[in-house]
This record gives sequence, C-alpha cells and structure tokens, in this order.
Amino acid sequence: MSRALHTPARACAQALRHPAIVLLAATLVLGSSTGLFAAPAAKTHTVNIEGVQFLPATLEVKAGDTVVWKNKDPFPHNVTAEKKAFHSPELGSGRSWTFKTRSKGEFHYVCTLHPNMKATLIVK
Repeated sequence: MSRALHTPARACAQALRHPAIVLLAATLVLGSSTGLFAAPAAKTHTVNIEGVQFLPATLEVKAGDTVVWKNKDPFPHNVTAEKKAFHSPELGSGRSWTFKTRSKGEFHYVCTLHPNMKATLIVK
C-alpha cells in the first residue's frame, strides 16, 4: 500500500532527472501562461475621410484585423469596394463604419457619392 502512494512521487522524481523533460514542461507551462504560443492579436486601423479623400489612400492590414472609416467631412460619404467585396451604408458627417477583414487580397474602393475618391485596402 505504501508503494502505491509513492508511485506518482517516484515518477515525478525520475522525470526531474531528465533535463529535457523539465525544459519541455517549463516551456509548455510558461508559454501557455504568457501567450508565447498565442496567435498575434488582431489590430484596429483607421481610415479618415477628410477633404474629399480617404486617408491613408493605401492601407495594408492582416486578415482578421478591423478597419474603421471615419467621416470627418461635413457631408456624407460611403465606402464601396469593387465587386461589392464590402460596402458601407451612407456615412453622415461624424459617423463611422467598421469592417472586419477576412479574405486576403487587394481591394480597390471608392465613395460612390464622389467617384473621384479612390483608395486601396491590402489584406495579407
């Protein structure tokens, strides 16, 4: 009976004699608690609509990131990508629209209310 009580302790003591096992266990414990193995956190990017232009005119993000378009002009705009890959409602002055990127690619977009306003969203 005393042997059964000490079996886990013996196994632990034997494992501690092997530095590779100790290092692996420490890496797994520390890595999971510190976020070492976690996927990079998604970011939020802002495109300002100001002076009848999208700023920046080209924005590069990663799939999973969020893009927020903020209308700082005193009149409405929208954000419409080619082939309707994304399309915002009309954004009045001071309004914003948020889009979470999912598909990789290069997306050219315009304001359909002011077709001279053009920009590009690159999703890696």
